[in-house]
Amino acid sequence: MNATKSAAHQLLPKIATGIPGFDELSHGGLPRYRTSLLKGGPGSGKTVFALQSLVNAARRRQEPGIFVAFEESTRQIVANAASFDWGLPALAGSKLFFLDAKLSPDVVKSGEFDLSGMLAMLKAKKEEIGAKWIVFDGIDVLLTLLQNPIAEMREIYRIRDWLADNEMNAAIITAKMDGAGSEIVNYGFMQFMVDCVIRFERRLEHGVALHRIQITKYRGSDFVAGEYPVSFGPAGMEVDAPEPAEIKQVASGERISAGFERLDKMLGGGLFRGSSTLITGVPGTSKTTLAGKFVEAACGRGERTLFVSFDESADRIARNLSSVGIQLKACVKSGLLRMYSARTETIGAEDHLVKLKALIREHRPRCMVIDPISAIAKAGGIAAARAVANRFIYLAKDEKITVMVTAINEGDEPETEATDLQISTIADTWIHLSYLIRSGERNRALTIIKSRGTWHSNQVRELVLSDAGPMLADVYTAGGEVLMGTLRWEKESEEKAKTLQRRTEFDHKRHELQAAEADTRARIKVLQQDLERQRLELEKYSSDNEARIVSSIDREQELRRIRSADPAGRAATRIAAPLAKLRASGRSGNSGRKNKKDAQVAP
Repeated sequence: MNATKSAAHQLLPKIATGIPGFDELSHGGLPRYRTSLLKGGPGSGKTVFALQSLVNAARRRQEPGIFVAFEESTRQIVANAASFDWGLPALAGSKLFFLDAKLSPDVVKSGEFDLSGMLAMLKAKKEEIGAKWIVFDGIDVLLTLLQNPIAEMREIYRIRDWLADNEMNAAIITAKMDGAGSEIVNYGFMQFMVDCVIRFERRLEHGVALHRIQITKYRGSDFVAGEYPVSFGPAGMEVDAPEPAEIKQVASGERISAGFERLDKMLGGGLFRGSSTLITGVPGTSKTTLAGKFVEAACGRGERTLFVSFDESADRIARNLSSVGIQLKACVKSGLLRMYSARTETIGAEDHLVKLKALIREHRPRCMVIDPISAIAKAGGIAAARAVANRFIYLAKDEKITVMVTAINEGDEPETEATDLQISTIADTWIHLSYLIRSGERNRALTIIKSRGTWHSNQVRELVLSDAGPMLADVYTAGGEVLMGTLRWEKESEEKAKTLQRRTEFDHKRHELQAAEADTRARIKVLQQDLERQRLELEKYSSDNEARIVSSIDREQELRRIRSADPAGRAATRIAAPLAKLRASGRSGNSGRKNKKDAQVAP
């Protein structure tokens, strides 16, 4: 099938209009050397499309053009186009020629009328400026004045023959449709003689004006079928063409902070670069606060960031976030942060998407926030909002932008929090904020419903706001239930009191045991001293007794010597046995000293 499409593109030469999105729908632009018909109701964008195509050809490819106006004067057309940054007045004097072909009914009805004279003049002008493009704007107004179907058909074919003879790169004819919005007024047959038919529509949905475009016919070429949104900005018309059907997004393993450390830990280390994060919750649960913290962290890393707010001004957001320690004004001043605010109900959801694309092209952010994306449901209904929200998420991933979007929900059940826009299924990370109401108090709770590709906490954590910024309180449970706010404070105070009481009792008991230990040690010391005294006394007694025995032996030996009694050797033998027995009995008390004395008394 791709080969067939490529062959079709090569068989029919085309020329680009330069209108963003349309050249993608038509696979290259308008058919070259052929005629295209733009049909639609008043204000649907036909004239803007035709004039923008001429301007782009003149500015970008130096191809002059002719604009023939049958309904409005050329002065009005130039004045109306002044809202676009085309520089039309300068082009009108050199590259573009405007012919005011508006005629009064009296002139047409006064006699035979045809376009021969005008077409002859256009041929001369074409050759003079080398025109490659021509537009017949509002031809239905002229032909209606003829009030003759045969004359109408004759003039249409006259234009067709003129275009065939004066080969132009592109020829465009615009005409209004009837009230039913299906056929061209009085001459629907013209759709069959042209090669390309483009249908424009402007309608109201839920009080919002929506513009649509659809290619209904393209001879010799395929095109993207279907109806697509059209928006208008400073550069002119832009068509919101569909994204390619095949998804070719590259997954990054790089982690970046979601705003603060504890939230990063709950996410298993932070968010993946280029991922999408959805924050849901009822009003007041601090969705904008978390988004603001994410933006502040991104700017702190020096990354260009885009903050889009619906229904609240940038200055108010910066002021409100400063009350919780998030400072964005310095980020804006540095140029890293671009803040854009818009009322969602003024334009359609698709128009908002086109504006977001333009902001991305201008600022080239690496990180982005939309707060809240659910607000676009006001612009044309929930169906359009769902389609736009999903397309934006895919767009951000294609552009490798790490995006965080918030969504307001009316319910408070996790299963129903993001069903309004149905983007929870394509978001990579889903953070849910809720209220826990207990004992007359409302506390904020945060939980991570999912986070693709990474471990994440399953805990419900209390989100606390202060002038230092948002923080997540430690998980605190009692009886299997997570406590927050006053209940947590009361339980913590009770636990602290019990802990203090246990500590006091412990200190008292410790002091008692320490005193008892000291008393026991003192008693042991006294006993040791008494034991030492007794040992000394025993040693002294043993020494004195030994001295007496030695003295007695010496005296007996001396008397025996004087009296010439038994020999000294035999007397010493008799005395030695009792002395050895005495020494053995006192050896355990003071063996060292006894050894010395034994040495002294040994024969």
